[in-house]
Amino acid sequence: MGKIGVIGSGTWGTAIAVLLNNNGHQVDLWSAIPQEIEEMRSTHKHKNLPEVTLPDSIRYTADLEEAMKEKDMLVLSVPSVFVRSTARRMKEFCPQGQIIVDVAKGIEEDTLKTMTEIIQEEIPQCEPAVLSGPSHAEEVSRGLPTTCVAGSRKKRIAEAVQSAFMSPVFRVYTSPDVLGIEVGAALKNVVALAAGAADGLGYGDNTKAALITRGIAEISRLGMAMGGSFQTFAGLTGIGDLIVTCASMHSRNRRAGILIGKGYTMEEAMKEVQMVVEGVYSARAALALSKKYSVPMPIVEAVNQVLFEGKPAKDAVTDLMMRDRRIENTSLPWEE
Repeated sequence: MGKIGVIGSGTWGTAIAVLLNNNGHQVDLWSAIPQEIEEMRSTHKHKNLPEVTLPDSIRYTADLEEAMKEKDMLVLSVPSVFVRSTARRMKEFCPQGQIIVDVAKGIEEDTLKTMTEIIQEEIPQCEPAVLSGPSHAEEVSRGLPTTCVAGSRKKRIAEAVQSAFMSPVFRVYTSPDVLGIEVGAALKNVVALAAGAADGLGYGDNTKAALITRGIAEISRLGMAMGGSFQTFAGLTGIGDLIVTCASMHSRNRRAGILIGKGYTMEEAMKEVQMVVEGVYSARAALALSKKYSVPMPIVEAVNQVLFEGKPAKDAVTDLMMRDRRIENTSLPWEE
């Protein structure tokens, strides 16, 4: 078994550390906050994973060099807004060919770059990969069956990630479509905000099903225009991740959306959730990408109007329902 450093001790990073530890790896878990590390070391608990007892064999550290030194693999699990700054700090401790697995989900607003693009830019000597799919930390940390996709342009890298993470409760597929995986992962959070807002407004299952299916249509159109594969958006990191994020109360994006539907502002909702709501940070980037690639994305546009322009969520839903009449599938022929 290998030596793996997990950089970032939020719920997802901690859940991954537990999974990898249970797979027999020697795991170092890093946080930039020494107090957080000391609390986990002494209590064997994470404040946002109260049902999980952290294993004694995980090593906790606030020393980035120590967490990275002589590792077979690194997992970068900080929130997407901190990926660039953290990668920049990691560069000096990173040897040539180091595998770095990104598990954050987002698009950088200023540059419209994906997380692996940012990592490669900041740490050119590394081998970036991505792990994504329908995988809430609360369930992975408890050993509930979960399936994800390991993405890398190089087959050997994807297979190395697959081997490290694969277990009887965590099944991992491989894919070379890194871009498609990352676009699906980032944009599903934006759609989940809309699904949560619909819940907050008291709408039903019909509304949610509509948002999920039309949401994946928007994501697929944009992702394919950017160079991603339709199969990716029809798979675990597309429709699979979108379903779980729109439907589960573990989803911080859905929870924030519910509050917005009830009349909270974006800032009030984020404060109430008390964790990073990735969809808020990806919403503007998604809208910018839709304009860059001339792909209409009405749900993404509506989410931006609610988040940043003060439009009431109920009015946004009404406007989506009253858009011009359309054909669902323009590639199918009609009979004369």
